[in-house]
Amino acid sequence: MITLDSYLDGLLARGRAYFSRDEALAALDLKPAALAAAITRSIKKRRLANPRHGFYLVLRPEDQIAGAPDPVKWIDPLMKQQGIDYRISLLRAAAFHGSSNQATMVFQIVVPRQLRDFDLGRHRLQFLYQAAASFFQVNKPKLVSKMKSDAGFANVAGVELTLLDCVRYFHKAAGINGVAQIAKDIGAKANPRTLAKAAAAYENSAVRRLGYLLDQAGHDRQAHALEPFVRQAKTMLPLDPAVKPIVAALAQAHERNAKWKLMINESVEIAE
Repeated sequence: MITLDSYLDGLLARGRAYFSRDEALAALDLKPAALAAAITRSIKKRRLANPRHGFYLVLRPEDQIAGAPDPVKWIDPLMKQQGIDYRISLLRAAAFHGSSNQATMVFQIVVPRQLRDFDLGRHRLQFLYQAAASFFQVNKPKLVSKMKSDAGFANVAGVELTLLDCVRYFHKAAGINGVAQIAKDIGAKANPRTLAKAAAAYENSAVRRLGYLLDQAGHDRQAHALEPFVRQAKTMLPLDPAVKPIVAALAQAHERNAKWKLMINESVEIAE
């Protein structure tokens, strides 16, 4: 009879470090309760990790210190097992595209459903919700790249989506100044036409903020591609909505950028 340990060894020998509960039940001559008990013992021995119910990671010795491999190695099979489309984005995607100033302590994934964040060992996975209609409008091969690891490939936002995601979820991307730095670092890589097409799926306010940041970074072609969105704007909005003026008079004192219809209530600092 094949034991759980030999099953795990066989998976690793084939270069695979994950499995589902259903796959294990089909491969092993164990009843569900016995399999659950064996898996629990393996988790306690730090041979397995369990990021989601019914999905398990086989830990190699080098993974045991961190408690799990880099999520880029297993996020794709996990999301397929859950039946959810996704893309890696924000800080990890920015780093992937060349924004070397970004610390990637958290692994951020954009999804079309509300999912709970979780920690696995030293890794923190953060799920950012985008309405399904908008998500499926942009989560397409022309806008999504592939991030390679020794375990395969994972979906990662292309440059254009990375910029748009970062400005939309700026509070999760080190704030306006963090997004400004990302715009400086990778903005020149964005295709202006592709950027404008993708921007149609995002809130007008986010697109205008990105246009302003690209302008500040000197990426004129990319910023110019977003200028038509300003004509759709009806009101002047703050660059950083997280900054709350103490009194209304202070709001009037902010510099007003007519080109992007923004109140510049936060000075943007970009490292060269």
